[in-house]
Amino acid sequence: MSKLDQYIEAATRSNTRQSYRAAIEHFEVEWGGLLPATADSVAHYLAEYADKLAVSTLRQRLAALAGWHTEQGFADPTKAPIVRKAMRGIRALHPAQEKQAKPLQIDELNRVTHWLDVAVGDARQAKNRGAELRHLRDKSLLLLGFWRGFRSDELSRLQVEHVDARPGEGITCFLGSAKGDRQNLGTTYKAPALSRLCPVEAYLDWIGVAQLSDGPVYRAIDRWGHVSDDALHIDSIAPLLRSILAGGGVDAAGLYSGHSLRRGFANWAASNGWDVKSLMEYVGWRDMKSALRYVDAADPFAKRRIDSALPDALGLAAPILKESEL
Repeated sequence: MSKLDQYIEAATRSNTRQSYRAAIEHFEVEWGGLLPATADSVAHYLAEYADKLAVSTLRQRLAALAGWHTEQGFADPTKAPIVRKAMRGIRALHPAQEKQAKPLQIDELNRVTHWLDVAVGDARQAKNRGAELRHLRDKSLLLLGFWRGFRSDELSRLQVEHVDARPGEGITCFLGSAKGDRQNLGTTYKAPALSRLCPVEAYLDWIGVAQLSDGPVYRAIDRWGHVSDDALHIDSIAPLLRSILAGGGVDAAGLYSGHSLRRGFANWAASNGWDVKSLMEYVGWRDMKSALRYVDAADPFAKRRIDSALPDALGLAAPILKESEL
């Protein structure tokens, strides 16, 4: 691969490249489509899978096809009127409620963290280095992921050399690229040191015992306590999170996903009076719709907002009862 090819490949995030390759393969191999494709064939492809795939998945397939045609110098068939009309019809006939990750609640975070602390102590007493390292890693991943509102991909891309943790002060994490960072300028995230459930203390404990000075922050660990040189794969973090929560006694741990830490933090922040602007700035959202979904999750029936808007008294006189009603 030439240097130019390396830079071109780096312009697209690896998980996006993988999902686009899978989409093109599905169009060609599974459905039997030909590339370059015609608008008519793309529309028929959509119709074939309209009742089998989610609308969001179909949009991703269109994005992959559009990218392939643009990169190969062909006209983009996904912009044709027939394809646009087909998608509008699919949305009308196959409406789907958006699925959201179950948020991790603060009491659940507290319970699981306590369980991990006990597990670390037991592992040390048993001289089980592998178990000790896994529990320390899991505690750090859980607390930093929650208080920083990180998704799975952000946790998997953290590098030790780009993290500055100061005991009693806070932690700063730099990510060279992020979702929505079209210019790849990178983003710096900060979280404070806390008196309880502290992400700074948990991070320092983990990298200290694991003796990490550079490379990925969160890595696989075998049963003998050997720490991998490679980062945890993005697809492994959600199952790991479910395993941690199940071990800590959280009910229905299978309902949680890689977005549960972010949703949990946003839920907690909204419940504690954070306004949408503050939440957007802290988490790094550029789209207000994204933030509002999390704010609404903290008060799904808008009870607090409605109650706060009610007057103290309705200003109505109490009804005068007749003698016959007494």
